[in-house]
Formats: sequence, structure tokens, C-alpha cells
Amino acid sequence: MLKIQAIRKTFNPGTVNEKVALKNLSLTLEDGDFVTVIGGNGAGKSTMLNAVAGTFYVDEGSVIIDDIDVTSLPEYRRAAYIGRVFQDPMMGTAASMGIAENLALALRRGQFRGLGWGITKDERAQYRDLLETLDLGLEDRLTSKVGLLSGGQRQALTLLMATLKQPKLLLLDEHTAALDPKTAAKVLETTERIVSRDKLTTLMITHNMKDAIAHGNRLVMLYEGKVVIDISGEEKKKLTVETLLNLFSKVSGSDEANDQMLLS
Repeated sequence: MLKIQAIRKTFNPGTVNEKVALKNLSLTLEDGDFVTVIGGNGAGKSTMLNAVAGTFYVDEGSVIIDDIDVTSLPEYRRAAYIGRVFQDPMMGTAASMGIAENLALALRRGQFRGLGWGITKDERAQYRDLLETLDLGLEDRLTSKVGLLSGGQRQALTLLMATLKQPKLLLLDEHTAALDPKTAAKVLETTERIVSRDKLTTLMITHNMKDAIAHGNRLVMLYEGKVVIDISGEEKKKLTVETLLNLFSKVSGSDEANDQMLLS
């Protein structure tokens, strides 16, 4: 479903601030894979996600989604294949619009929008049922402005919006990092349920190694812009934070893991 083939990205080339962020990085996700991505600060996690999303173009290599080469497509064109939840709860929703209005925008994604009633009676019933699955009491607040919601409520709503049309690829960019532990656990639980139910191919970046081990069927670790660990199946189920740190030290030849990775 996703093929990242030998992509390279250098920021500020030829200057004193030159930074090689991705070094011939390759990664393939099969249909239905739920891959968690970890790595230290500056390892290239968010850069890889942004390269897939089309936030910027890569210098070399290619990005292919469902056998479609999207390497040269701008971000808004790739949005037809991608659902995305950002780290910042303020992104991904329209704060001045109501909950039902935000969901209506997500439902009409990629469709022609003409004049007519914005939200039908049947749609309101559908939104109420969807929101009820979150168990956050939002099903009775369809007209509430999204800007009045808590960070966790907004992230849960953004997750619903990103998956409403069942995208080819779901990108989760540390989408629980800004939340308190209890709320983060709730959003992760919702994420796991939606991804499993709809069999969505998912790429989730996290700084939390325990979450990376607990969720998904594959775990990938980046180091200095390339993949150094790719674990799946029974091997992943047996992982612990300690064994993962030891494995990282072995394959990277570095003892920096304890300092660079947040074991929150």
C-alpha cells in the first residue's frame, strides 16, 4: 500500500545550516499494516511522514501509494489518498465551526460541493452514532464549536474525520504527545479500534517506546535518517523496552538511546 524507495532529503543545502534528514530511506507497508515508528530527536521520523504527505518534495527517490506514484504530486493532491492526524490538537479541525459541521466537511472530502442543505437529518444521526463510540459525551454536542473542546476531544474528533472516508493510508504524527497520559491512552484505544475495524494501513510516529511496542503489527526505528530496525510478528510481541534499547545500541553502534529517546 505504501512504498518509500530510497528517498533523500537535505535541508538548507550548501549552507552552514545544511542538514541531511533522510539518507536513502526505504520502507514498504503492505495493505493493512499498522507500523509504529520510533527514534531519537532528529532521527528523521517527522521528515519521513512529511515526505509521504507531500509537505515538501524529496531530493531523490520515490513515494508510491497503492501503486500510484505520488512523488511529484503536491500535498493537496495526495490528500485524496491520505488521512492525517497532527501532533497539535489545534490542527485538523475548523475551530469556529460546530462538531457536526466539521464531520460534514470530512464526509464530503473529494466531492463536488454545491448549494443545498449543509447537513441532513440522516447525517446527524450518523454523526451521533460515530461520536458515541468515543465515549466522550460529544454525541449530545453536535452544534458546539470545536474550539471549545479539550485537546483530547479535538484529537479524537480529528481521528474520526481523518478515517471517515477510509483513506488508503493513515498518518499519525505523534498524535497523543500533547495530551495528558489518561487522555492519550483513550485516544490510542480509539485509534487501535478504528484501525483494526477498518483494516487501515497506518504509519504512527511516537516517542513512547511502550506505546510503540503495544500497538501495531510492526515496529520500525529510525537513526540518522534511515531504518535501522524493522520488527514484526512474534518477535515484536516479545519485545520489551530494555531489549529494544539493547537492539538499537547493537545495530547503530551507539549508546545514545537512553539520552535521545523519551521513555514516557
